[in-house]
Amino acid sequence: MGRENDTGHLIRSRYGAVAQGREKGCCGEGSACGGGLAAIEASRLGYSREDAASVPHGADLGLGCGNPLALAALRPGEVVLDLGSGAGFDAFLAAERVGKTGFVIGVDMTPEMVEKARSNAKKAGKVQVSFRLGEIEYLPVADASVDVIISNCVLNLSSHKGQVLKEAFRVLRSGGRLAISDVVQVKAFTSAMEEHPDALCA
Repeated sequence: MGRENDTGHLIRSRYGAVAQGREKGCCGEGSACGGGLAAIEASRLGYSREDAASVPHGADLGLGCGNPLALAALRPGEVVLDLGSGAGFDAFLAAERVGKTGFVIGVDMTPEMVEKARSNAKKAGKVQVSFRLGEIEYLPVADASVDVIISNCVLNLSSHKGQVLKEAFRVLRSGGRLAISDVVQVKAFTSAMEEHPDALCA
């Protein structure tokens, strides 16, 4: 239990520093997931130039590793939940796709990220987006209230992925969809790699 608490603290601390601009994300320039979506990087991850240019300034911290929206097939009027929403990049893009009759909820465990996302939403006048502080293993979201769940490079950070999926099932409406972009471990880590902070926060 102690190691899990340490891991959660490390993740909050690292991503809090990224939100405040005191540290760059684990997905910095030259990494697998890029640092800030320049046009060529946006295209590589499956975003259009228009996508990258349309989000509020400060929403793109370059922390994703793909494009869950490419899988989600969002429709106007749908309610979308973004797990680990960070500063709001995918949430704001989702809001454009579901339109004024839809709604987007972002959940993040890092207070500084939630604060930054809320500030971004306010500056951009995005009223159909709400950001909540919470853990993806215990979502602050009502049962059967969401049409689509998206997540971008976040599930790998959870030590309890089964619980995350259980919560996803709880909040999804009948016929709901789950669109996840994430990294996958294809070979065993050494013990030194498992203990390294960058491995925990990547």
